[in-house]
Amino acid sequence: MSAKNTKVLRNYIDGDFKDITGTNTRVIKSPVDGEALYEAIDASKEDIDDAVTAAKNAQVMWADMTAWERADICHQIADAILEDKEILAEKLTKEQGKPLHSEALPGLEETAENFRIAAEDIKRQETAIIPSMDKNKRILTFRKPHGVYACIIPWNFPTLMLSEFMGPAIAAGNTVVFKPSEYTPGILEALAEVFDKTDLPKGVFNLVYGAGEVGQQLVEHPNVDAIGFIGSHVTADKIVRSAGLKPSILEASGNGPTIVCEDADLKKAAKGAVEAGFYCAGQVCCSTERVIVHEKVHEEFVSHVMEETKKWRLGDPLSEDTTVGPMNNESTANKMEEHVKDAVEKGAKVLAGGKRDTSRPTNLYFEPTVLDNVGLDTLVNKHETFGPIVPIITVKNDEEAIEVANDSYLGLQSAVYTNNSARAFKFINSIRTGNTLINEHSNYWEPHVPFGAATGTSTGWGRIGGRYTMLDMTQLQTIVWDFGE
Repeated sequence: MSAKNTKVLRNYIDGDFKDITGTNTRVIKSPVDGEALYEAIDASKEDIDDAVTAAKNAQVMWADMTAWERADICHQIADAILEDKEILAEKLTKEQGKPLHSEALPGLEETAENFRIAAEDIKRQETAIIPSMDKNKRILTFRKPHGVYACIIPWNFPTLMLSEFMGPAIAAGNTVVFKPSEYTPGILEALAEVFDKTDLPKGVFNLVYGAGEVGQQLVEHPNVDAIGFIGSHVTADKIVRSAGLKPSILEASGNGPTIVCEDADLKKAAKGAVEAGFYCAGQVCCSTERVIVHEKVHEEFVSHVMEETKKWRLGDPLSEDTTVGPMNNESTANKMEEHVKDAVEKGAKVLAGGKRDTSRPTNLYFEPTVLDNVGLDTLVNKHETFGPIVPIITVKNDEEAIEVANDSYLGLQSAVYTNNSARAFKFINSIRTGNTLINEHSNYWEPHVPFGAATGTSTGWGRIGGRYTMLDMTQLQTIVWDFGE
């Protein structure tokens, strides 16, 4: 039996909403006010088999359609998302916790844009004709879909990250089975309802729910051809071990440094560090995880940070005045608490925040936090905090800044503030991250730009963003054709 007024979620398989045959049930509560929003049941093995079979059966038909036909359906999906964006955004805010006006609504617009980008990219995909050593031969190359994609996405940007995978995957002729985070499954069912109103053929998009065990069964399924994953590096490591030789795109955790040089525009750097630290309550893989500041400008920079911090308002994310909402779940809030406590015990100073706001409807509202004098041996410096925090570390020179920045097993995105081009290129060439931003905050991205990890880090591989994702989601086929007698 479901709780009163609580919607029971259903799988979306082969174009139909279907009751889940699993037995493990969880209640999804809003981080905003604690309201029970949904009941979600973990998919059974039979549910997973049905979803993968539906995707496999639809894939040949879908890939056989022209790029223009698939692109048209991607545009239909984008239109349908925008038509319902207000309803979707409110559901997203209630389930995830992000501010409605400043984050959820723009996020739905970007979700739609990812489908539009994929639609146009597939129509312009080009491959090479390679000269042959033999005058009677022609060598051609084609890009073909991998087949069935299993995509596992997190709770911080559930709609956006669905579109980052689904747009290029289906535009290129793949079919997909999605498993959302167990914390935000409801918004995915809402999106499935939107997709159901378009001409998307049955079986191209499928949706199942559950925690890690469901994800593992998906990854290991013999009829799944490729994997897309965004989440923690711990889970990414498990996926790699389970997936074997299946091609994969993995974007997994970040501890990106923001470096502030003594010649930087300090007001701009402070504004950027604070914005990237508090946006989405800091629950972003490329947020301001640590700020490395030259000692000559430390005091002035901190002063600007404190002025910027005052502009951020913690509160009800449905209110237009709110710029920071609650954290999504207790596990993440606990980690934030643990990291702050550890830093303080090792000598850091709390300049703002540092604790939960217990006057709120749930215990997930964490005050925007600024820490100064953060030590190199702290959890904040060594690991991803994933909360509303701006931790400040002081260094003596560029070499020390680079050393501190690279002393991490993660390598996603970094930011450097300097007005010296030669210095900027020194950091670009030295910092071990997949993306580096100059005079822009670490949370900046554009949907068509490649985004991903530096080689050799635990952050993963592959690229998310525009045609670069489509390249990863297709395989190159080479044709040698002999025209001789």
